[in-house]
Amino acid sequence: MSEERRVHLSRSARPAYQALAEFSKSVGAVADAAGIEPRLKELVQIHASQLNGCSYCVRVHVERAVAAGVSADVIAQLPVWRDSGVFSDRERASFELAEAHVFIHEDGVPDDVYNHVGGILSEQEYVALSWILVSINAFNRVAIAGRYAVPPRDDLADEDSDAAAGKAW
Repeated sequence: MSEERRVHLSRSARPAYQALAEFSKSVGAVADAAGIEPRLKELVQIHASQLNGCSYCVRVHVERAVAAGVSADVIAQLPVWRDSGVFSDRERASFELAEAHVFIHEDGVPDDVYNHVGGILSEQEYVALSWILVSINAFNRVAIAGRYAVPPRDDLADEDSDAAAGKAW
């Protein structure tokens, strides 16, 4: 079987990727100002990346979640968050918002989701999490379109030094 060659978007148009990375830094500043802690920031990005099928971004954000002190048990509960008792109401609202953003093409952010999430999160938290979700969805599409490989854990830095170093977020 021959190895498929795809254009690596982040390397082939470096200025565009750097602009996306700068955008994500701005989003990070908005999140910090809104009090979005690293645990929540990483969990919503893992969940969105799982739903989008972006194995590369799942790897990056699992690494960051672990570095932020999130346990393997909590990360493993993400796909079943509705039935799991390990998440707060705030986290559950954030996962619901993440799902609305991933499937935004179906019905936007539905009124019931907007109202439920808005009843739990402050306006600043809602705005910050929405921008995090816009950003991770963009990164998911770059990685999925390029079929970015998920290297062994110890080789992550060689695949995309910006992502591995956390420079994008």
